[in-house]
Amino acid sequence: MAALIYLDTHVVAWLFAGRLELLPAGVRRLLDTSELMISPAVELELEYLFEIQRTVKPGREVVAALNREIGLKICDLPFPQVIAAAIQQSWTRDPFDRLVVGQAAVRPAPLLTKDDAIRRHYSQAIWGD
Repeated sequence: MAALIYLDTHVVAWLFAGRLELLPAGVRRLLDTSELMISPAVELELEYLFEIQRTVKPGREVVAALNREIGLKICDLPFPQVIAAAIQQSWTRDPFDRLVVGQAAVRPAPLLTKDDAIRRHYSQAIWGD
């Protein structure tokens, strides 16, 4: 069975846009060999980005396309557990970051993110540098 890894919102957006050059080679290899999962908050954040015209497709379409193309799944952990873990992420005021990290922390599982703040505060956050 492949290792489980959660993806941060920007990674999902880059994958959907075909912007693989933004991902380090080690990250691309990890994506090819892992079970890919996202917090439902990623879909919501993608929808917000669509609404403010920073992306070209609604969150649901992005996630559905990546589910078909690369097997991306939405995590179905119980919401109260995720919220309890998100509350512990007091290092940020960003509700999306808190939920995304909280979701991964419940397992606990790696979270693929370029975000420096997340990488400083979540010990399982990884990137290619």
